[in-house]
Amino acid sequence: MTALVIAEHDNASLKSATLNTVTAALACGGDVHVLVAGEGAAAAAAAAAQIAGVAKVIHADGAALKNGLAENVAAQVLAIAGNYSHILFPATASGKNIAPRVAAKLDVAQISDITKVDSADTFERPIYAGNAIATVQSTDAVKVITVRGTGFDAAAATGGAAAVETVAAVADTGKAKFLGAEIAKSDRPELTAAKIIVSGGRALGSKEKFDEVITPLADKLGAAIGASRAAVDAGYAANDLQVGQTGKIVAPQLYIACGISGAIQHLAGMKDSKVIVAINKDPEAPIFSVADYGLEADLFAAVPELVQAV
Repeated sequence: MTALVIAEHDNASLKSATLNTVTAALACGGDVHVLVAGEGAAAAAAAAAQIAGVAKVIHADGAALKNGLAENVAAQVLAIAGNYSHILFPATASGKNIAPRVAAKLDVAQISDITKVDSADTFERPIYAGNAIATVQSTDAVKVITVRGTGFDAAAATGGAAAVETVAAVADTGKAKFLGAEIAKSDRPELTAAKIIVSGGRALGSKEKFDEVITPLADKLGAAIGASRAAVDAGYAANDLQVGQTGKIVAPQLYIACGISGAIQHLAGMKDSKVIVAINKDPEAPIFSVADYGLEADLFAAVPELVQAV
């Protein structure tokens, strides 16, 4: 029984979600192999070989894999899928794009967003916006799984010494064409990997107030900035800052929610945070039900005072 982890990377380095997925793969039992599919991705393959617990790295290098197009990466996975009992992807935008294609071609049911491995064929995953946990048992010969990173600790990035095996890259399927990418540049930590997150909600009232109140606190703490769906929909913050069921799932060491009521959609994305601090003037706000520390106050007064005190 061998598990295959599909590494997420930028051809130069691995994304942190890969490490969490390796931990899930190790819990399935048996050896763990990592597929690094890209172009000029030797550095990423070398980094994967250093991950503790990885037995082998499979490196596929070709022009068709350069930009991680789901159609081509899925074809690469399918080319070697017959050797594995489990195929695991990070539950990121990229992983969620590729995994269903692989599952469909293998004619198996995908097991999505797992947070725990009970055994080699039994897994736990949240349903109903995280309000219930489903235990799923699969009898498929190959388990195609997406892994929620917040449910598993990251594997050690060093300490391993896996062999790197080079395999032939698949040809371009011709089903999609990469035209370009518009990537937001930021000096802040990536939202899903940040240890501290400061989030703002609809109560901030405008983009100007959002920036005026949230940014200084995030700067002081060296934190990433997040936002509720209501704040994003109102145009106060960019889409890529949304935390929640339809945004990003986060579990930082410290999560500070400012003016966020705590709708189920938002709680599903952050309630696994180690320490949650809520600032809201509504004493009935649902956010207080999950907060470790709650401050019933006007955020326009409380947050600047907090900035001064830090």
